[in-house]
Amino acid sequence: MKKIFFLVLFMGILVLGNAQTLSGTITDADTKEAIPGVAVYIPDLKEGAVSDINGVYKISNLPKKKFLVQVQYLGYANVVVTLDFAVVTTKNFALKQSATEGNEVTITGVSQATEVKQSPVPIVSIDHEYLQQNMATNAIDAIAKVPGVSTVTTGPNVSKPFIRGLGYNRVLTTYDGLRQEGQQWGDEHGIEADEYDIDKIEIIKGPASLMYGSDALAGVVNIIPTPVAPEGKIQGEVLSEYQTNNGMIGNSAMLSGSAANGFEWLGRVSHKMAMDYQNKYDGRDYGTAFRETDASGTVGLNKSWGYSRLNFSVFDDLQEIPDGSRDSLTGQFTKQITEADLFRPVVSPAELNTYDISILHQHVQHYRLYTTNNFILGNGKLAVNLGYQESIRREYSHPTAPDVPGLDLVLNTFSYDTKYYFPEKKGWQPIVGINGMYQSNNSSQGTEAVIPSYNSLDAGAFAVVKKTFNRLEVSGGVRYDSRFFNNSALYVKPNASTGFDETVTGSDTLGASRPFGNYKHTFSGVTGSFGGSYDVTDKFLIKANIARGYRAPNIAEISANGVHPGTNVYQIGNPDLSPEFSLQEDLGFSYTSKAVVASLDLFNNDISNYIYNQKLTNNKGQDSVIVTGNQTFKYTASHAELYGGEFSLDIHPTDWLHFENGFSAVFAVNKGNGQPVADSAKYLPFIPPVHLTSDLRATFKKKYTHFSHLFAKAEVELFAAQNRVFLAYNTETPTPGYTIFNIGLGADITSRSGKTLFHFSVMGNNLFDAAYQDHLSRLKYFGYNYATGRMGMFNMGRNIGFKITVPLDLK
Repeated sequence: MKKIFFLVLFMGILVLGNAQTLSGTITDADTKEAIPGVAVYIPDLKEGAVSDINGVYKISNLPKKKFLVQVQYLGYANVVVTLDFAVVTTKNFALKQSATEGNEVTITGVSQATEVKQSPVPIVSIDHEYLQQNMATNAIDAIAKVPGVSTVTTGPNVSKPFIRGLGYNRVLTTYDGLRQEGQQWGDEHGIEADEYDIDKIEIIKGPASLMYGSDALAGVVNIIPTPVAPEGKIQGEVLSEYQTNNGMIGNSAMLSGSAANGFEWLGRVSHKMAMDYQNKYDGRDYGTAFRETDASGTVGLNKSWGYSRLNFSVFDDLQEIPDGSRDSLTGQFTKQITEADLFRPVVSPAELNTYDISILHQHVQHYRLYTTNNFILGNGKLAVNLGYQESIRREYSHPTAPDVPGLDLVLNTFSYDTKYYFPEKKGWQPIVGINGMYQSNNSSQGTEAVIPSYNSLDAGAFAVVKKTFNRLEVSGGVRYDSRFFNNSALYVKPNASTGFDETVTGSDTLGASRPFGNYKHTFSGVTGSFGGSYDVTDKFLIKANIARGYRAPNIAEISANGVHPGTNVYQIGNPDLSPEFSLQEDLGFSYTSKAVVASLDLFNNDISNYIYNQKLTNNKGQDSVIVTGNQTFKYTASHAELYGGEFSLDIHPTDWLHFENGFSAVFAVNKGNGQPVADSAKYLPFIPPVHLTSDLRATFKKKYTHFSHLFAKAEVELFAAQNRVFLAYNTETPTPGYTIFNIGLGADITSRSGKTLFHFSVMGNNLFDAAYQDHLSRLKYFGYNYATGRMGMFNMGRNIGFKITVPLDLK
């Protein structure tokens, strides 16, 4: 990979004379005054500039081709235009003041950068301003308020995204367009990304297998990291954050530069740590503390032939493992101190109020090295993205042997993604591509083998085309995927000195047990998508799409054989499973005026071979027990249907006041396999309840003596009761409804000359300290509280957050 990168740098030196420049002036359309600080950005080139004090901007090293250009500034309507740099070298922009920026641009799930509203597939773009004005405890929680999006959580630092009721390996998470690979099959396995390194998050709500292959059956969450500084600048930031509930302390520092000759660089380091969180029913919830350290960096070259970048990231997290066990008299939390676990002492107040990580914890490390490249070849364009990831996940579950991991998984992933963009001809924009990955997962080093070691190879090829007919824009494509999967037999014996199971090979397998056998299989599938958007008027748009999604079974669903720590479930895989296929229809409407922005998205998703857990019984109809104290489950498949939609309404009677509302509902039924489905199993598991969010927000554009970009907001989140649950085998329990109130306040503090000294914000989540359990929280199924008579652990109580960001502008 490094050789490829330096070859590209050498190519850039050879073509220095072929560069084009775009420059111009940005002014207020009404006052005609120059506007400094406006961002002019070309998403397909990852290149941009910021207007100076005279409103002048300049972008160098541009190829002589057509590209979409986005112009953004807070308080003004976004401008999105397509410019041919072979013809246009000067372009002035006159921005109009507006309460809504609008015209968001997406780079996720489409052939190239395009306006969100024109995409036939529902896409939501979460910008940096939204992330600044909402408080979260990890990267995925930041999108939990988006209609149609929810999270399965195991405490404040472990969250997995769900889109319209589907998650795990059905939602593909990407980082800068690269597949995020880190044991997504696990309930308590979060997404390994630095929340301070996020500039935007783009979400596809619906099958995206056409562009991404397996694991994008329900959609995609694309985390877009901090961009490099504009041309000719050296910029950065220093950030500090404190949250009162669990004493979370977060710090991050970033510095980036971009030279006029096209050389770019960026570096960031982050750290955060927290004690156990608390609520008014549980006090502090033992086993929820964490300590996370992150780093990332980029070097690249941007020239008239395109761009090439080499990127890396490091994620290192120590995360406690909660089990919710309580003292039978007081209801206080207890802890495991021996392997036999016959006696548990009460956790002391000192242990609950410390940043130290307990003996029983996870250690998750994720290393990523990847290169993104975009080459201009004549009138066409070639994108080549290559990546390597190593995910190391260890769970330390032996209290008397704290250095011996129970679960020890090492996953190595090599991914590739190549696309060729044909020259546009008579409005047709075709693209072809291949992408996939090779994975090798080693699970033989721990004492508790839940899954076997395996390797797999994914390969997929696709073709997509887009065409614009006046007000109508249509797009569609087809794809074929194959996954070649192979897991290895594994033999274990007790170690003579420790008594723990260990993996053995060769002659040592004599007399050993074999929890996993050899298995080979090839999964394949054809997917496709077709849809369009139609501008009925300048304000009203209709769009529709039909798509077929595909997902190959994951390693746990095929081959699991054992008790995963903390679940009380003996899990058995099913080697006879077939891939899941979905057929989803989407219909959307949007309306935009000076005072109102509204949208309605409806969907119906029919899934064949929907994989879920089924409890096993013996020939007498009783529970099948392999390990005492653990129920036995085996994966099976059924026919499922999910339907629902999202509605959003933003009313802004003035240019500074917004009343934003979001509503989402998902309904899901188990249709069985031609046989009657019991009432207890007629609903699918892990379906979020009806969710309503209302946000009253004031954003003041006027600059005061030492304040600018001042905002204040009050927000209410209403979650309805969820009674449509998978009751069979005590898998789920109904969840009562609840309401949460949040507030926020923030501003830029400026010098007399108007320069921003720092940005501050104060956020309050769950302001009235409501005691509640989110329906998708795994902690709600933990131990019984004998003192209160309540099951499980409750979510975080009142949390006040303080954040200060100091911008750095060195050139």
